[in-house]
Amino acid sequence: MTAQELEIQLLSLTPAQKVEAIRILTQGISSNNDGITKTPGVMGADACIAGTRIPVWLLVSYRRQGAKDADILDQYPQLSAANLVTAWLYAEAFPDEIDTTIYEQEQSDAIYVPGLPHPQSLSL
Repeated sequence: MTAQELEIQLLSLTPAQKVEAIRILTQGISSNNDGITKTPGVMGADACIAGTRIPVWLLVSYRRQGAKDADILDQYPQLSAANLVTAWLYAEAFPDEIDTTIYEQEQSDAIYVPGLPHPQSLSL
């Protein structure tokens, strides 16, 4: 298969299939498997960059606020460009999940009063 044929095939993939393709391709580049994981009890089981506690929704939120990939990589030196590509593809594949989580986080932050317990820490 030529590179041109591969490009045509890759462009025809669904966003979810692209996420899986990136995961497979980056597996050999890094020892920490640059994928996305959801772990019960870690970051509310939100989708995170594998091997970190950095949620995809947070990275997407930064990007929506105007941060460039280089800015994000400067703030999170443990991330690679491949991590960001994987995050962007995940967000494209699961936009409702990401949008809902960002909205919920914004609502939680909107009612937080410094000096008082964070609303998420209160048990009802």
